[in-house]
Amino acid sequence: MRIALYQCPPLPLEPAANLDRLQQRAIEAAQRGAALLVCPEMYLSGYNIGLEAVSALAEPCDGPWAARVADIARENGIAILYGYPERSAEGALFNSVQLIDAQGHPLGNYRKTHLFGELDNGMFSAGGDDYPLLELNGWKLGMLICYDVEFPENVRRLALAGADVVLVPTANMVPYDFVCEVLVRARAFENQCYVAYANYCGGEGEIRYCGLSSVAAPDGTLAAVCGREETLAFAELKRDTLEASRASITYLKDRRAELYRPLA
Repeated sequence: MRIALYQCPPLPLEPAANLDRLQQRAIEAAQRGAALLVCPEMYLSGYNIGLEAVSALAEPCDGPWAARVADIARENGIAILYGYPERSAEGALFNSVQLIDAQGHPLGNYRKTHLFGELDNGMFSAGGDDYPLLELNGWKLGMLICYDVEFPENVRRLALAGADVVLVPTANMVPYDFVCEVLVRARAFENQCYVAYANYCGGEGEIRYCGLSSVAAPDGTLAAVCGREETLAFAELKRDTLEASRASITYLKDRRAELYRPLA
């Protein structure tokens, strides 16, 4: 399966403009053979926007934004994973991502479980124990958001559930380049799955984003890697690479879960 990562500067407080450029990137990605387009964290609204703006902009997972993304996906025959501020039926605010398939059907929604510093905690509630495993074109997909991937338990949980790919919309910032350059590859290798990490570039308020989006393969190689600038990057997810790597690197089979109970 061919996938595309959209690394871009945020357009804070401009959901209409973000939807417009999503449409353009979806057209381009589909024309270049991608079956899935992955956007950064809080793509539709911007990330560093504050509680007041999050509260004003947040929508339910089946709101007007979702309907517009579904139209874009269906018109271009490409699945789309996008980040947005979600308001639950009870009124709670979450940092969420949603995957919509190429027919415009929602496949799954995920709420960020590990909140980063005052920035996240000042805007959002933490997601609960819901780590959906989705299927797209025969591939099993898990979802995390930014800081979530820095906790090894999150990726391992998805890998043990059978994930072939973990999709990670992110808003990683300077000086945390190490996460982009090292940790993402380590998560893919230690869990024998692909990890697709779609970051922002440029700046937003006082934040400077790292860029360096990538798709890390289960054998430790990079199927795609970005620099610091806006780009649409492509990667081929190869079933034979996944199977060969799992056959030779047997971390999941060799783990001794009974020894790790104190960790929980």
